[in-house]
Amino acid sequence: MKFGTVPLAQAEGGILAHSVQLADGRLRKGVTLDAGALKRLSSAGITEVTVAQLAAGDVHEDRAAERLAQALVPDPEAVHLRVARASTGRVNIHAKANGVVAIDADRINAVNAVHPMITVATVPEWQRVAARGMVATVKIISYAAPGDALEAACAAGQTALGLRPVSRRRATLIQTSVNQQPVGPKGQRAMAARFDRMGVTMGEGAVVPHSVQALCDALRDACAQTDLICVLTGSATSDLHDVAPEALRAAGGTVVHYGMPVDPGNLLFWGHLGSVPVIGLPGCARSPALNGADWVLERMLCDVPVVPADIMGMGVGGLLKEPPSRPKPRES
Repeated sequence: MKFGTVPLAQAEGGILAHSVQLADGRLRKGVTLDAGALKRLSSAGITEVTVAQLAAGDVHEDRAAERLAQALVPDPEAVHLRVARASTGRVNIHAKANGVVAIDADRINAVNAVHPMITVATVPEWQRVAARGMVATVKIISYAAPGDALEAACAAGQTALGLRPVSRRRATLIQTSVNQQPVGPKGQRAMAARFDRMGVTMGEGAVVPHSVQALCDALRDACAQTDLICVLTGSATSDLHDVAPEALRAAGGTVVHYGMPVDPGNLLFWGHLGSVPVIGLPGCARSPALNGADWVLERMLCDVPVVPADIMGMGVGGLLKEPPSRPKPRES
């Protein structure tokens, strides 16, 4: 691609680099100059313009963005995404449902390493998005992309984007009460909001005494009528063999992992009872603020496999903002 100022006589077919205000209206940057546009410029006394002129093998920015978006998402319906039309070298990609975004980071990085004019920006991997939320944007920065570089980028980015929609539609919250102390509404309210934004129905739930047997019975009762169970204990789960993990084992379930390098959220455990995931929530889940449990909960609602290594890899970026209500701030 050639870029620079040329006489009007040499500008036909070029892409206008800077908008020009004329008496009969504005000639906007990015327009391809045809005979009519050149006549308007000449009538205004303009003798030269700054243009981008495509060389052999170059692909116009809109066509290039479309081709790269198609490579990233070759079958939008299958991966629950919508690919918008190209404009000014940009194609936006949106979610068609509530869910979490599946991204092959290596492929996106490979695309962005091909040529500085060919770019893809995405939300973080596994980020929660609502239906119609933007997942990624493809942008050809400067009017055109070299054809060979575009081909390489398309090959590198094949099927790099997708959405995992919510598949577990019913959730149950079980809370425990210590020494018959009343359980306030904060936890129920905060968790209801989390489920609602994912399009998940939260059942009536239960409040039971903070004991292994009472919680074991509640877990068994809930298992047959829900797709996911959250446990919010009146006293924090401070060990792998504390009340809540032991209750899950007593109910016939399995504890897969305890603890996470995310703060707030350290005291999370998770496992399963039959096919139903069970998440032992940290106390910070009573606040609507983001915490480590959100990242685990959102993936599980979308049936994204979670293993201990995934959780232990959350430390970078895992220092989250503390909610004002936190009883013991980090700097106390």
